[in-house]
Amino acid sequence: MTDPVSLTADLIRCPSVTPEDGGALDLLQDLLETAGFACTRIPRGGVDNLHARYGTRGPVLGFNGHTDVVPVGEGWTRAPFGGEIADGRIWGRGACDMKSGVAAWVCAAMDFARAHPDPALSLAILVTGDEEGPGTDGTLAILDWMAANGETLDHCIVGEPTCPERMGEMIKIGRRGSMTARIVATGSQGHAAYPHRARNPLPPLVGLLDRLARWRLDEGTARFDPSTLSITTVDTGNPANNVIPGAARATVNIRFNDAHSSGSLTEAIRALAAEATVEGVAFDIDVSVSGESFVSEPDAFTELVVASVEAETGATPVLSTSGGTSDARFVRRICPVLEFGLVGQSMHKADEHAAVDDIEALARVYGRIIAGYADERAKKLEKPGS
Repeated sequence: MTDPVSLTADLIRCPSVTPEDGGALDLLQDLLETAGFACTRIPRGGVDNLHARYGTRGPVLGFNGHTDVVPVGEGWTRAPFGGEIADGRIWGRGACDMKSGVAAWVCAAMDFARAHPDPALSLAILVTGDEEGPGTDGTLAILDWMAANGETLDHCIVGEPTCPERMGEMIKIGRRGSMTARIVATGSQGHAAYPHRARNPLPPLVGLLDRLARWRLDEGTARFDPSTLSITTVDTGNPANNVIPGAARATVNIRFNDAHSSGSLTEAIRALAAEATVEGVAFDIDVSVSGESFVSEPDAFTELVVASVEAETGATPVLSTSGGTSDARFVRRICPVLEFGLVGQSMHKADEHAAVDDIEALARVYGRIIAGYADERAKKLEKPGS
């Protein structure tokens, strides 16, 4: 097998703090083209992205990953972009999240391509430099390019770290939705000794926040835990103790399951704001949505991924929808998508690292998924009328 650990080290040595590429996509493109992949770079909004395809027939098995990383931060005891291998681990920013996942799939895909000059399926690799950033010019840019050029996916794996503590213990089959409501209550400023001459926005804002804090959105659904609402900021920007402020602001973040949509939750927040409104104070609510909740219901593809994980790790993975958001929220618009990757305990931390054995196991899991997908396609072609 092509060595995924060495490729991970080479990728770590590319200083690709989002949205900078640092040479990571050049490295991947050069490797993939030597294995027969047709590569297209897709720049947009100052972000570079890569689409690579091997094969001309369907179905198309896709992989989505990112080479951009979060800023280095403080507290490192090893070189953040050194790619050092020591103590059975590889160290550096992106070692866990998720240059190792990209390297593991690329190596497995290259090995498959070299062994199958005319496969009965196609492989598509989508690598972005905008997953850790705003996310507007990364995977979305690739998907827009694919739609414009007649490219598609039938199933997709996203290589994010999915395992809490042990390699192989969790596959993500969906994600909660995420949205943020920024609330501004506007009244009129005045002297604190003459409150009747002002319109204090704080009491109605506090009243609305109390309603939101006590709002139990749901009890959970078949595939999801209960939705959550967190008040994350409250601010008046008022340094004076004798001034009633003219405006006050608050921010609320909601992680929601498939009992809701961002639209239904926005309507509910606006209704609660209307109930909390008093004369002379107006609410303005701006909502941004990171993604809607989704789930890929278990099917034959899920069974293939589970069996591949079990065969290489000895663990039976839990099918989960826990955690935050990922670019799977974009890919799921065109095909069923599952996420499987390394143990995620060190992601975004100082001295980020990944176990060498886990990276090698991940590449073997990915190799089994690709081979199993090809075998299923070959069996269908053998049947009359397929």
